[in-house]
Amino acid sequence: MIGNRWDELLADEWQKPYYQELRSFLIEEYEKGTVYPPAADIYNALRMTDYDGVRVVILGQDPYHEPGQAHGLAFSVQAGTPEPPSLVNIFKELESDLGIVPSKSSGGGLLDPWARHGVLLLNTVLTVRAHEAGSHRGRGWETFTDRVIGLLAAREQPMVFILWGSQAGAKRELIQKAGGGAGRHLIIQAPHPSPLSAYRGFFGGRYFSRCNYFLEDCGMEPVDWTL
Repeated sequence: MIGNRWDELLADEWQKPYYQELRSFLIEEYEKGTVYPPAADIYNALRMTDYDGVRVVILGQDPYHEPGQAHGLAFSVQAGTPEPPSLVNIFKELESDLGIVPSKSSGGGLLDPWARHGVLLLNTVLTVRAHEAGSHRGRGWETFTDRVIGLLAAREQPMVFILWGSQAGAKRELIQKAGGGAGRHLIIQAPHPSPLSAYRGFFGGRYFSRCNYFLEDCGMEPVDWTL
């Protein structure tokens, strides 16, 4: 389904009752209305960042729910689409932290380059009804993405988990438990970058430089955050 090692690692997951129920629900949802992202893009985050190549996980909530936005990577929008407010704030922090200003000519809000450099841009819920934020929560996606997070946290190789927002922050205990306790991975938790919460502690978090300092301290290549 995905085309890399995730297929092997998640092989049992596809057969579980909760996933079969989720699949039936999604078939009906896509048939009767507009759902984002397009069905072929649901697993793009896993498709673009294979299990062994993950160095950083940026965890979001559910996909953008307006036309031309969601394409399977958390916080990313399709090329040529105006950046939503959350992504605008992420870019403000990126510039403040590392002096990087995304180039409009190279895709604007398209975060594919991050995914290719080992950043898994994962939402806790992978689909959403058009114009209805949170409409696919509680349908089984959380169980699936918890499995993905647990598999990564169980790896011996250290990595960084960036948890933006309360739903993402709730995964801290899962990461620590799967990782054998605190210490192996760097977990950075902060408010969501949306305008409603960004000024409550998101700005000034220096997520990108902190991430690279940790990776370099662990003997790994830093992420190239250039867009």
